[in-house]
Amino acid sequence: MLALMQRVSAASVVVEHRAVGQIGIGVLVLVCAEHGDTVVESSRLLGKILKCRIFPDERGRMNRSLQDVGGGLLIVSQFTLAADTSGGNRPSFTGAAAPEIGRQLYAHFVDQARRLHPEVQTGEFGADMQVHLINDGPVTIPLRIAPAA
Repeated sequence: MLALMQRVSAASVVVEHRAVGQIGIGVLVLVCAEHGDTVVESSRLLGKILKCRIFPDERGRMNRSLQDVGGGLLIVSQFTLAADTSGGNRPSFTGAAAPEIGRQLYAHFVDQARRLHPEVQTGEFGADMQVHLINDGPVTIPLRIAPAA
């Protein structure tokens, strides 16, 4: 699975002029399932996001996790993370999981997040969304959890 994790001061997702998810200080994560991904990769990715030390400690060093600071987690599905531009100027998205698999893995990811973290908001899978964020730092970290061999 792929993710793009951004430390934010605030973030929100709007669908059809309606805010469907919003957080203050925390992490905005864009997630994408790829061919071969399962709930195992989904769970491993979530664990990495929750424990990744990207928030400053009392000395200003990135040494605290989302769980340490109790920040919000805004999860947005984004199949375009699987874009392949090696063949030209038009991206190919053939590496992304089929929509029905992507939806199942996204739902699993969100369900697990809600069990493990107190503040979880989401976008809407497959919707045309506008994502608003104030990237803090800026801190943006790409993550990839490959299927086990």
